[in-house]
Amino acid sequence: MRWIQAHAKQASVEGAQLVCFPECFLQGYLTDEPLARRHAIDLGSSAFDAVLSHLAHIKATLVFGLIEIEAGTLFNTAVVVHAGLLIGRYRKSHLLAGERLFHRGGSWPVFDAAGIPFGINICADTAIPEPAAAVVGGGARLIVCPANNMMRPVTAEEWKDRHNEIRSQRAKENGVWLVSADVTGERDGRIALGPTAVIDPLGKVVAQVPLREVGIVVVDIS
Repeated sequence: MRWIQAHAKQASVEGAQLVCFPECFLQGYLTDEPLARRHAIDLGSSAFDAVLSHLAHIKATLVFGLIEIEAGTLFNTAVVVHAGLLIGRYRKSHLLAGERLFHRGGSWPVFDAAGIPFGINICADTAIPEPAAAVVGGGARLIVCPANNMMRPVTAEEWKDRHNEIRSQRAKENGVWLVSADVTGERDGRIALGPTAVIDPLGKVVAQVPLREVGIVVVDIS
């Protein structure tokens, strides 16, 4: 929680009106089902109300990933929060083989930040055209992509440029901006390189945090 508060505050100071954090950022990317269930959060619970209260002073609209539970079912979810209020959520629809513990989402809502309509694709959602096309079909001019690409070192090296290539393809084929927030670091023999980046409607990367580094990019999207 303190990371969301600190980085959201920093981004707001730099003028950001929409701030994106990585996939499953609140609890961490957990694919062991008992562990995920232990840390999952119900968006209607007092525990999530406490999370919202800690974010009430943040002026920017926030998008961050979490592990959600509803009626005993787990979801890989990204929430949209503004001024301590839950605006809405998106549940990941394109699940990987290692994400069998999660239930697939089936709707693609569109939100608004500073007059710009946006939709959410979570990480592997961008590997196929349909989720991006769905939010753009709903009126989105921006795709927000929380991601968590923690991989074995050889795989991470192979993929270090491909993440942006795929995201650029989604932006270009739909004529929209795309903002990604990815993780970096090492854990349990795996490594995450990023990238956190902003891609324009022509598919060009206009800003990026250097691979292997923690940071923030702020871009004016019109």
